Amino acid sequence: MVRVTTPARPPQHSTEESVTRAAPDRRSALRSGVALAAGTLAAGTLTAGCATTGAAAHPPAASRASGTQPPAHRAAPAAAPAPRRFPQQPAEITHGPRDRPRVALTFHGQGDPAVARTLLGEAERNGARVTVLAVGTWLDEHPDLARRILDGGHDLGNHTLRHLDINAMSEADADAEIRGCAERLRRLTGSIGTWFRPSRTPRASPAVERLARGAGYPHVLSYDLDSLDYTSPGAPAVTRQVLGGIRNGSVVSMHFGYADTVAALPAVLEELGRRGLRAVTTTELLS
Repeated sequence: MVRVTTPARPPQHSTEESVTRAAPDRRSALRSGVALAAGTLAAGTLTAGCATTGAAAHPPAASRASGTQPPAHRAAPAAAPAPRRFPQQPAEITHGPRDRPRVALTFHGQGDPAVARTLLGEAERNGARVTVLAVGTWLDEHPDLARRILDGGHDLGNHTLRHLDINAMSEADADAEIRGCAERLRRLTGSIGTWFRPSRTPRASPAVERLARGAGYPHVLSYDLDSLDYTSPGAPAVTRQVLGGIRNGSVVSMHFGYADTVAALPAVLEELGRRGLRAVTTTELLS
């Protein structure tokens, strides 16, 4: 008697893989990423916007397991760029030169790492480079993302240790917030980061501005256009808000951690390209 062996059924691919294989164009791949991000964020990983008050929410423990170890081939990375002084710029920068077709998309670095990677990947596919202001506790939970941001050609900076209302703190506590995040950046990248942005406020108080200089940041990075994505108004509203106010030299405030931002970014980048505006790092914007 001859035994007939039936070949094992090939493994089934996930919905995301199937969509990508069937339609490898950018928009199909992004829709899968948006669906993943939206599902994750619905579980409660949204972060609070910078202009609101109170302590920022942090990702739950279940999300902390992803990406805690950097790849082996990055065992000895080069030191990241240090802060630079731009003599023609004020102590608190809100925008770049208005006579060049460049803009800077700046992101509050906190929230689910899958959303961060989706946003970074979408920017890179469009030839855009962004600026990420990372929260120190987020770096503690996802240390590999510091190098991921830098390896993508993006700027990486300091958005305080815990994302509290830094202008309302005592000077000692505010200094600890700035230096605590700076130390994490130094440990992970060899640099304190290229920029400092105060938390829970669009502008730094004179005291916080002085403390940032003492910690090694010649400038405080603010912005002239708020996307309002942290209010979760829907992707079309985020797109309209950004494109309605952006112009040469704009520094735009956006956030990791929101599905609306993921969904809005392709349309924003496409329209910027149509208008001849390049999305560059803040360092390049001011150079």
